Amino acid sequence: MSEPVSGEVIFEITRIGDVQRIAAVHVSSGTEVVIQAPAAAALADVRALALRKLQKMMDEQDDPPPERPGKIV
Repeated sequence: MSEPVSGEVIFEITRIGDVQRIAAVHVSSGTEVVIQAPAAAALADVRALALRKLQKMMDEQDDPPPERPGKIV
C-alpha cells in the first residue's frame, strides 16, 4: 500500500436530495476527486473513501504512461 496523502486536503460536502456529493481537493497540487454516497452514509466513511480515491489518483499521476506499440512517424 502507498503512503497516505501528504499535505492539506479540503473536503466539500453537498447534500442533493437523498445523495451527498463529496469533493476532496489536495491543496498543494490542486488535484480534485468527487464521489457520491447516500445521504445517510456516515461522514467519517465518505471522507475516508474520498481520501482513498484522492490517494489513488495522485499515485497514478506519479506513474509514467504505459509503453505503446507502434512507431511515431
